[in-house]
Amino acid sequence: MCPISPIGSQRPAHPHLRTRPLSLDVPARSRSLTAFSLVDAVAVVDQGTAMLDLFGPAFDRDWIAARLKALAEAQVYVGTSSWKYEGWLGMLYDRANYENRGRFSKTRFEQECLHEYGQYFPSVCVDAGYYRFPDEHYLERLINQVPTNFKFTWKVTDEITLRRFPKLPRFGDRRGQLNPNFLNAELSYNSFIRLLEPYRGQIVSLIFEFAEFRPADFQGLDDFLAQLDRFLQALPSGWPYSVEIRTENFFTDEYLQVLAKRGVAHVLSQWSYMPEVSEQLKRPGIFTANFRVARFLLRRGRPYERAVQIFSPYRETREVDEDARATARRLVFDLPLNEGKPLFVYINNRLEGNALNTIWSIIRGD
Repeated sequence: MCPISPIGSQRPAHPHLRTRPLSLDVPARSRSLTAFSLVDAVAVVDQGTAMLDLFGPAFDRDWIAARLKALAEAQVYVGTSSWKYEGWLGMLYDRANYENRGRFSKTRFEQECLHEYGQYFPSVCVDAGYYRFPDEHYLERLINQVPTNFKFTWKVTDEITLRRFPKLPRFGDRRGQLNPNFLNAELSYNSFIRLLEPYRGQIVSLIFEFAEFRPADFQGLDDFLAQLDRFLQALPSGWPYSVEIRTENFFTDEYLQVLAKRGVAHVLSQWSYMPEVSEQLKRPGIFTANFRVARFLLRRGRPYERAVQIFSPYRETREVDEDARATARRLVFDLPLNEGKPLFVYINNRLEGNALNTIWSIIRGD
């Protein structure tokens, strides 16, 4: 018997956080995970922990860590979109790690909880990158909190991907104006990609997320695709680029062909105004790169603001999206066996109310 421990780190433990080692024992594996099904691989871990099921389906971070580690060994990485949620205290996070003299410190929690997250999950999608260009100090602080085998997906800053600035306070006088830096490859490199160079081995996807376009933003789909193609061609080679669109009538065979020509992944995105991922998977040529990214974010037809209103502060599951769960499970346990490409799946709180429980149910097969 060999102990399964939390996702291992070659860096020293964080100075402020207490860690709790996993206590699960499983038989040593003599075969590669790719030699048998991932369902079987997870079942191997289950042999030492079957008694957990007697206590109901409550989220257990040690249980999930062992299974996610087994999947990661087969290049299937499951994580969440962002991680700084106080609603996860008592589930994933130990509240005592973020207290000063018995009082909870929100600042400490937001600055340090990635360390605890990284003990149980192998990857995360950094949504914060979408809202501002990162600086070197921010990047160093994040990277130093996690194991060296931990994987990051980054959303590239919207200064690159917004065709027109939304009428939101954070855009000030630019609200409603066309963005002069739309698809600016030089700015993408100098202000974002260049800063990630020291951590390149841990970056598994750079997502260019395009908010829903207006009809007047382009002279048709061909105009957008021509600009996108020039942009992708101008980016430095060797990075795992991916594109997430949120305009359904731009999701065409021609769009996928542009991505495939540049070796850029289409992000399978469960979003308000896009077909469900289960429908996207039916499209021929849907996998356009040598890796895959899926993000389960919102139920189709539900605005983001409404999801925040319904689900915040994300302490529990409020509703179940059976189609999303079944599709995510298919991605995690079936498709990788056929294609052999790395897969990165991220779940958001605003899909069902609590991403931890959603992942728990996907892995359990509930």
